[in-house]
Amino acid sequence: MNEKPRVLFLCTGNSCRSQMAEGYAKALKYDVLESYSAGVEKHGMNPHAVKVMAEDGVDISTHQSNTTDELPVGEFDYVVTVCDSAKERCPYFPAKTRLIHRSFPDPPSLTKDMEDGEEKLAVYRQVRDEIRAFVETLPGAFGI
Repeated sequence: MNEKPRVLFLCTGNSCRSQMAEGYAKALKYDVLESYSAGVEKHGMNPHAVKVMAEDGVDISTHQSNTTDELPVGEFDYVVTVCDSAKERCPYFPAKTRLIHRSFPDPPSLTKDMEDGEEKLAVYRQVRDEIRAFVETLPGAFGI
């Protein structure tokens, strides 16, 4: 029996984009992928990311912000960097690991000068939808 490919979604702080990607992968691709997320740093969970994911039926409220050292597994078939900073600071992974870069806009940076409310959430929803569309292409986008 073939094991499902292990995928790590990596971002700077593991608070928003990588968490959304992991949430969608677990919700939509649980049968074909084993999914995790981490950051090169820990920033804690972003409450706006949790809220907009819940609006789409995906609960990430129990997720924890982790670094790669804190994950329960150490080897991955694919590491998807979801931001440019993570790509630049990506930790070493064994040669068998395929690195894929798919950058998404950073909602916290884009909304840092906005008041909490619908305008801010609209930015999070847009990025959420872009991440969902990407995850829906997996594992085909990996060439498998």
